[in-house]
Amino acid sequence: MYGNLVDRLKADSLDIKALEIYFMGETVFHYDVGNNQRYPVYSITKSVTSAAFSLACSDGLMTAEIPLAEFLPTRDKNNMSRDFINMPIRRFLTMTAGEYPFRPFGDNWLKTSLSLNIDFSDATFHYSNIPAYFVSAALENALGEPLITYLNRRLFEPLGIPEPPHSISPEGYFYGATGMSLSVSELAILGKLYLQKGLWNCENIIPSKYINEAITPYVLTNKGDSYGYFFRVGDDHFSMVGKWGQRCIVYPKYSLVIAYLSHQPERSEELYCKINNFAHLITAPNTSQ
Repeated sequence: MYGNLVDRLKADSLDIKALEIYFMGETVFHYDVGNNQRYPVYSITKSVTSAAFSLACSDGLMTAEIPLAEFLPTRDKNNMSRDFINMPIRRFLTMTAGEYPFRPFGDNWLKTSLSLNIDFSDATFHYSNIPAYFVSAALENALGEPLITYLNRRLFEPLGIPEPPHSISPEGYFYGATGMSLSVSELAILGKLYLQKGLWNCENIIPSKYINEAITPYVLTNKGDSYGYFFRVGDDHFSMVGKWGQRCIVYPKYSLVIAYLSHQPERSEELYCKINNFAHLITAPNTSQ
């Protein structure tokens, strides 16, 4: 049944690079044309930044209600408006901190992003890479070390994931919004960690309290779902999502994780819908596998 999914996707010209399914406590299907090659996962990087934020909260270094500006360099205060200075981190995590350009720019992303004329009274959902970049910069300053170093020690190494390729801003911050590459198995591992409420091999990597905060639906998006802390949240699942057909979908009720990597610039939503429909097919009562 699982292999037929790949065949059906190919028949619809929705070719995928890799697919892994974890169901009821075991990996039931693995398909990968690249022998577990790492591929760009684009905005799934945001969910990794969300994990770093959850870890920093568990370490007592941050909360979602503290203004993000408290963790930015003092030298940049002159570029911050009063409204920005008072803006809690939660607004950036949920993409409700105003309407920014899609990505940061210039020789110093922090300086140029802080200088933008933003209506901070607008608390509706506006998707952009800049809020995730801000959170990443704030994390590095709160931690006092490169964010990738912290992620390696607190997240990747306990999960058995070697340091993944990632992007750095011109001024040296972990980008936090995009630029990471992962294999489908590594992506599935992240999904399993969230399915298991932060537990991995009997180790409490991320306390369940912060997992629950990250996947709570805080705001409606323009795609018919909701948004948590850099997670897409649906009716019975939540997802880490890359822009062109990379996704890890977690269905807590069904103990199911589906991770896949693709390159579908025009049809990524169609691919997601087909895989989501397949998920509900295999979890339906009396389904033969």
